[in-house]
Amino acid sequence: MAGKRSHFECQQCGHQAPRWLGRCPDCGTWGSLTEVLAPAGSSPERTGRARGAGLAVPVAPVPIAGVTGIEHRRVRTGIGELDRVLGGGLVPGSVILVGGEPGVGKSTLLLQAAGALARQGLTLLYVSGEESLAQVSERGRRLGADAPGLYLASETSLDAILEQIAGLKPAVVVVDSIQTTWSPALESAAGSLSQVREAAGRLLDVAKRQEVSVWLIGHVTKEGSLAGPKALEHIVDTVVYFEGDRQLATRILRATKNRFGPTDEVGVFEMRAEGLSPVENPSALFLAERPGNTPGSVVVATLEGTRPILVELQALVTPTGAAIPRRVANGLDFQRVAMLLAVLEKRLRVGLGASDVFLNVAGGLAVREPAADLGVLAAVLSSVRNVPVEATWAFFGEVGLGGEVRRVAQTEKRLQELTRLGFTRAITAQSAAKGVAAGGTIASVGLSHVDELAEMFVSAGKMRFD
Repeated sequence: MAGKRSHFECQQCGHQAPRWLGRCPDCGTWGSLTEVLAPAGSSPERTGRARGAGLAVPVAPVPIAGVTGIEHRRVRTGIGELDRVLGGGLVPGSVILVGGEPGVGKSTLLLQAAGALARQGLTLLYVSGEESLAQVSERGRRLGADAPGLYLASETSLDAILEQIAGLKPAVVVVDSIQTTWSPALESAAGSLSQVREAAGRLLDVAKRQEVSVWLIGHVTKEGSLAGPKALEHIVDTVVYFEGDRQLATRILRATKNRFGPTDEVGVFEMRAEGLSPVENPSALFLAERPGNTPGSVVVATLEGTRPILVELQALVTPTGAAIPRRVANGLDFQRVAMLLAVLEKRLRVGLGASDVFLNVAGGLAVREPAADLGVLAAVLSSVRNVPVEATWAFFGEVGLGGEVRRVAQTEKRLQELTRLGFTRAITAQSAAKGVAAGGTIASVGLSHVDELAEMFVSAGKMRFD
């Protein structure tokens, strides 16, 4: 093309090559390089920097003591679980990226939040590049988000979106989604890494200069990551993922990056006909349908951020007819489960080589902390010996390769949550059980080695502790 030059860019890591390659030499992804056309003598990165430089206004440096903090300027969204994940509310001028699988509820959550903020008297702009105005408005009325301050737009052009922001001057902007937004300054297709990076960069510039909070909805690739993950995560202030099986009602909102708050908090929602409903007591929700007197079912006291959550961990050990036994772990780290099963076989001489082992965290929550180790071993032992665990007993503690049981953080909070829900005994590390007073009627049982856990299971059809 006369007057034009092109290069090939990886849509996963942004690596640029002068010619097409089947495999990206940087990240190793196959078939990810696409052609990007740009005006001669320029590049997408240089064009974006030049445009940003023209809009920037020089500001004199100020002493750090003279800069006002952001805590008092946070805006509550009206959705408690969302505020928890954000660190207490929405920060003016922040850019938040929301990712998740299709149909998990990203648009529903942000439309509900937009309606709640509009009812507080704020002006909001919801830009949809995938749905018509009629579709968005119909869903908004069903969710109760039809507030006077909420404006809708069906637009994919980045320049048009920026003009709408300049004219309306909203406090919050929602872009659904960033992959459908394109800039005419670039000749690559919408959704390409160059377009995504250009759109996110210019929206970030508007957010910082005008103190407009911008929400970006991002699609997830087949590998489970956001399209252009490195570029987007580097640009935005906060990255949250909306997790959950579409066949289940429970949804989990989790932050992986947050410049204005913690990254270990989670929000729990329940999908209903009228939209997403925040769950203020997740422990009761996850344990509501726990079967009684069933081998392989135990309760684990986990901690998500500052919130203790009780979940049911299920194990099923059954003889296999295959040459290689199956190992399945839903909601648990597979590598850690493999390590714990090896500890069982080595330290307790529990033969699992001819058995399939299935582990599941009921309710759809992903447990990522080592406090679930002791619960995993208890559930597997319960299933192997066909001995049910007492319904009012719970487990938490880390297990080492030598079979030792180690304490985990925030023991007092876990015991308080167990007491609140009526549990009578907590099996944990011996070092954590000493001198801990949780109040109520719960008793702490300390273990120093997994041998002591195995001794608690007897053949009389129940579990005991002497």
